[in-house]
Amino acid sequence: MIRPFGLRQVWGRLHVTARDLPLAVLLCTLAFVPGMRGSGTDIGAVAERPYDAPAVVAIGLQTLALTLRRRWPAVCLTLVAAGFALDQLRGYHTVAGTALPLALLSPGAHLERYRRTTVAVLSVAYVLFVAELVRRGTDEPPAELVSFYVALCLLWGGGAWLRSTRITEAERRHQVAERTRAAERARIARELHDVVTHHVTAMVVQAEAARYLTAAPERLDEALTAVTDTGRRAVADLRHLLDLLNPDHGEGSRTPPVGRLLTLVEQTRRAGQPVEFTEEGTPAASTGSADLVAYRVVQEALTNALKYAHGQATSVLVRHSERDITVEVGTDGPGTRAVASPGGGRGLAGLRERVDVLGGEFEAGPRPGGGFAVRARLPTGSRA
Repeated sequence: MIRPFGLRQVWGRLHVTARDLPLAVLLCTLAFVPGMRGSGTDIGAVAERPYDAPAVVAIGLQTLALTLRRRWPAVCLTLVAAGFALDQLRGYHTVAGTALPLALLSPGAHLERYRRTTVAVLSVAYVLFVAELVRRGTDEPPAELVSFYVALCLLWGGGAWLRSTRITEAERRHQVAERTRAAERARIARELHDVVTHHVTAMVVQAEAARYLTAAPERLDEALTAVTDTGRRAVADLRHLLDLLNPDHGEGSRTPPVGRLLTLVEQTRRAGQPVEFTEEGTPAASTGSADLVAYRVVQEALTNALKYAHGQATSVLVRHSERDITVEVGTDGPGTRAVASPGGGRGLAGLRERVDVLGGEFEAGPRPGGGFAVRARLPTGSRA
């Protein structure tokens, strides 16, 4: 049994001519139903006559040509118009004349080239059609003939409106896609900055310290091991970040695993930075993106501490509650270079953007008693 959703998928994969065929066949069939004869459009007041071979041609041109209305709209309109003229001039007045409005809407909506030329040619053709009616002595009032032409123009205009609406919607979707791609590129750039800057800074500091430990092989070995471990963590973090580009990557994987903050603090300590870490409260059941942003705030603050206040006492406080996560990172020392840092790169400025997206609060600046502090309050539950 094929489910309705499966039927829609199969129908959508069909060529447009195949999708337009059922309507054409239905209209053609109705034109031959005895009760429907003579119930179609009557323009020109030509006396009605029974069906004959030209009637079959007129019906076929008007109905079966609808299969081309989206693939070749100009060809469809030409064939339908020719069949309609034959229908009216010979007085069949078949219900197949209903195809003319559809044939006019389709070029207005789907024709890409020679639109003005098509309108001009069809207008001339209508003038010739009216001239033939007059030659045959039609009793149709001129106002009716003009009104019919205006109705045809309105149908074309309706198709043109559909086309402009479709183009506008396509442009809107394109702009949304471009903005989404730009935002995603910026987010990935911030993630790369956070990961690479922190780990590389730690490795540089550890490597510099190792240069002065040649006289103590056991400590040198410990320092080089720390560099190796930091490099491995950098590779792991980069792999985690690149996994985000995988369409099958789960949303929940964006949050660092439990315990990563402790690992981050320990890595900074091994780079020679004395860090006091305190975590209070119980994490909420659902933190959304707040956990990830909190991790990045601590990571960026510790990176700045290594860069601009190396060796100075640093404190990290993470406080959990049901509604938010509060992060405070403070470093002793003058902090003059750290103050200049936020405007010079993606680091703290990027963190401010992330916190703002979550609807939180962010502060970074010198402490009253000296040193530098970074504070952030992140509402939990946001999936931004």
